[in-house]
Amino acid sequence: MRGDYQQLVDEISAALGAPATLEDRDFGLIAFGAHEGDDDDVMDPVRTRSILQRRSSAAVRAWFEAFGIARARTALRIPPDPAAGVFRGRICLPVRHRGIVHGYVWLLDDGHLTDLELGGRGAPPDPRIAQAMETASRIGALLADEARAGSELGELLRELLEVPAAGRPAAAAALREALREGLRYPPGAPLTVVAVLPWDTSDTDTAPLPGLPGLLAACALPAGGGPDGGRGGDAAASGTENGAGTAAEGRRPRPTAAVPALAALVRLRTAGALAPAHAVAEQLLRSPRAGAGPAGAPPARGTAAADGGQPAPLGPGAAGIGAGTAELTALPATWREALDAARAARAEPRLGPVTQWDAIGAYRLLTTLPDPAPDPVVGPLLAPAHAELARTAEVFLDCAGQASRTAQLLGIHRQTLYYRLGRVEKLTGLDLDDGEHRLLLHMALKAARL
Repeated sequence: MRGDYQQLVDEISAALGAPATLEDRDFGLIAFGAHEGDDDDVMDPVRTRSILQRRSSAAVRAWFEAFGIARARTALRIPPDPAAGVFRGRICLPVRHRGIVHGYVWLLDDGHLTDLELGGRGAPPDPRIAQAMETASRIGALLADEARAGSELGELLRELLEVPAAGRPAAAAALREALREGLRYPPGAPLTVVAVLPWDTSDTDTAPLPGLPGLLAACALPAGGGPDGGRGGDAAASGTENGAGTAAEGRRPRPTAAVPALAALVRLRTAGALAPAHAVAEQLLRSPRAGAGPAGAPPARGTAAADGGQPAPLGPGAAGIGAGTAELTALPATWREALDAARAARAEPRLGPVTQWDAIGAYRLLTTLPDPAPDPVVGPLLAPAHAELARTAEVFLDCAGQASRTAQLLGIHRQTLYYRLGRVEKLTGLDLDDGEHRLLLHMALKAARL
């Protein structure tokens, strides 16, 4: 399939004598034509970034979208904008199928395309543009087919992750058969699940996820998981190699959260080698649908705000990775691990933005608990007015009570540290020389982050 895209992009490049780039609707790179010639200026920074980083920046997306490319049905001319890093003008060919835009073909204009008639307003397009648009339509049909296949796989993945334990063998068999039909899953190949939290689902016509190496299927789910919060069911039904299930099984349920997350099924080389999952997670976090998107991106479309139903930013995104498994019936447990890891990465910046479930430490326990009200003793410390005291206490406990190290990390004098810790004790009534009191305070502060 990817080879077909490359061939079609090369056709457009040859027809118009200009370097062409194909991106999906989220501005993820799919294919690009060769840049012929000795003029290095033609390789402007935007094209170079798209090729090297597989995606355009938020500023570039905003500049291009301002010209109505998502609504266009004919070729458009985009002027340069040095402020956005767009040093060369472009011709944009919208890639559509049955009225839905699936991507864009970009043609760099080094000057020889300036007088080319694009069509519109009653004027017929130049025959070369007409030919290029016909090729773009063929690309749109391929992308639509890929979207349809990806949607079917996503629905099967969703069913497996949400179905009660008794229905997992049948759901796993259906997903396994669909993956085999697409020649994407050799029997017994190890898999894992990547969770991206939060994931914007407000645009129901969004094009499919980019074709990333190892990414087999994806679907959006509530962050709370399946019918039992993803934590119930019996271990025997989970289908792990030793029949005991993974650590994520058998945990207590908690209320389903309204924030959506993305579940991405990733093929691994071996069960313990999670590098492909890390690569997929990092690419997915660059999508404008992943929380607030990359640094400098505009806020993502989110859930309705409480004050009138306007879209609200979802906040920074994070990704979690579950353990590898060769059994599809174990994927619901792996999904819970991945989602717990993503929650921990959002709560604890030092863990993220991508982390594995086995690397989140105490959050492995905290993410399994229901969402209770703050402990009444610690509650006063969690008030916004005492944020500095709470941070001081948390760093002190993270440092195992080592005053000098805590003061160094906080950038304060040790006497200032002792003064703050005294205020913490007075506010909570806890004795920081008592191990039980320390444990209560430490876990309450970590739980508050979640």
